[in-house]
Amino acid sequence: MQQSGFLIQAISLAAVGFGLLTIKEGGAILFGGEAARVAVGNYVPFVLWFNFLAGFAYVIAGAGLWLRHRWAVWLAVVIAAATTLAFAAFGAHVYAGGAYEMRTAIAMSLRTLVWVAIAAISWRGLSRGKPVITARDMK
Repeated sequence: MQQSGFLIQAISLAAVGFGLLTIKEGGAILFGGEAARVAVGNYVPFVLWFNFLAGFAYVIAGAGLWLRHRWAVWLAVVIAAATTLAFAAFGAHVYAGGAYEMRTAIAMSLRTLVWVAIAAISWRGLSRGKPVITARDMK
């Protein structure tokens, strides 16, 4: 049980850190002006927007996992699934001949692997047993 608790804490910190970095980097490109967009090269706008907005979900999921809320497990699963779908859409964009940067393919691979791992670890660590917070506790 102790090992599971440490693992959940580690992935929750990773999720929050990953989320904050994603928000910072995505926001710098989206709101930093034309020079920032030119500097990143052939970025794919829908991937950039998806990642930027997902960064907020990363932070929320990480906080929920830290507090051992079961809803955070479901959020991690949704993030993993949505990231996989965004990666597939990116793949379709590339297949159709759309411009892209190789670092986007690498970053999306990493994001997908990280969130599938976070979802799997949190599912195993938090989804079993009774909920951390019950409806009765909410009153």
